[in-house]
Amino acid sequence: MTTQIDMFDDGDDGGAMLLVDLLRSASFVLVKKLSNNDRDWAQLPNKHQAGVYIAPAQRESGFFPPLSGKVRADGGAAIRECFFRTEWPQVDIVREKTRLVHYTSKGAETHMTGIPKPAFATLSPASFLVMGRHVTDGVPVYRCLTIDSASADALLLTDTLSLPADFVAGIFEPAAALAAERDAILDFAGRAIEAWLAGGIAAFADDNAVLPSTAVLARMAREKYLADHGLATLDPWAIERPGDAVREISRTIEWELFREFQRRERAIMLVRTILGDIPSYVTAAGIIRSLIDNIGEVDRLMLSASQQRKSRAGYSFEHQIEAMLAAGAVPFEKQVVMDAKKRPDFILPSLARFITPVPGAANGLILSAKTTLRERWKQVQREMTGGDLFLATVDESIAANAIEDMASLGIVLVVPETLRESRSTEYVRHSNVIGFAGFFHDELRERRMAEWV
Repeated sequence: MTTQIDMFDDGDDGGAMLLVDLLRSASFVLVKKLSNNDRDWAQLPNKHQAGVYIAPAQRESGFFPPLSGKVRADGGAAIRECFFRTEWPQVDIVREKTRLVHYTSKGAETHMTGIPKPAFATLSPASFLVMGRHVTDGVPVYRCLTIDSASADALLLTDTLSLPADFVAGIFEPAAALAAERDAILDFAGRAIEAWLAGGIAAFADDNAVLPSTAVLARMAREKYLADHGLATLDPWAIERPGDAVREISRTIEWELFREFQRRERAIMLVRTILGDIPSYVTAAGIIRSLIDNIGEVDRLMLSASQQRKSRAGYSFEHQIEAMLAAGAVPFEKQVVMDAKKRPDFILPSLARFITPVPGAANGLILSAKTTLRERWKQVQREMTGGDLFLATVDESIAANAIEDMASLGIVLVVPETLRESRSTEYVRHSNVIGFAGFFHDELRERRMAEWV
């Protein structure tokens, strides 16, 4: 199977190549976003799950061998099970008898046991299990990887298989997913070649492949969301789950719009890199020679595409929050310079009110927006200057100890409602994490806004 996905890797370790090889070689792959229970058994001594839960839809899909009834001398509720070989190259472990077992007395889900603890011991919340199915002499063998949600490999996985923001689990045919992406690029490249032959590649590029600014693309995504939901504005008081709305716009709708523009941009840049701007007679040998001569530029183009996706994600999130504040008539100032050149994303209601509180009235606050946190929340903490700090994010990978550290500093996390309730994140376990609805209704409307007038 021909694929270019390795071009999108940052090249920082071998993990991406293992993932690329698995997606290239496996006819089918199972991908599951791990719940807290799927990780806790490998990280906490008081947990005894000892494996991963597999939902009925994946269990009965044909991906796994069929389950057969286990003979029980006590005549209890049926136990259905099967055994198979799993290979875990990241930890160099092979398990000949991984077990898939369905205790019918305990409900519908199935438990996969006999898997190596080291593969799960250090994973961040909302990480992924990827299993590639290979069949040799009629016997299935499963190559397995765990993909940390905080790693670049997670972006490679979600991008390659087009996993939506609310993805939980699914079975994919990698060849079909890669072919669809390749066909989308080549289809537009065909139009670009026609323009090149006509001597108009530069004008064609200007008309069809100019990537909109982050603000314009954010507005396009927001308008699509509003149209799809019959809304006039992104009013946080009218939307039941405003955080989920922001997440859908910035992480799903805008992502797809961006990918389409980027496909066009990459297709035209590849044509211009290999063929130039002036039409001429070319042979297959000439094209191959040009490709070899320009391979460094092609690699740079593909890598920059990956980095471009990462760098724009944060701006998208910030744009949608700004639109929501404005739609809700929440007073704010954006990126005003404070002391020591600090420039927080949003100050509510104003810098003057934040610096000089009104006696007896509710204080102002800082609202910082970060798509991903990692260690950057420590930079945000320096913006507090004694005031209240709310940190909005759609990052699913934040560990419990980081959330606790933020709580000790008085930082309140604001996350989409679905993430606040999710069994894949650590958020539900911590009182310093609230949803966007709680931020707008409780922190702003109930406690502060009346006194900001």
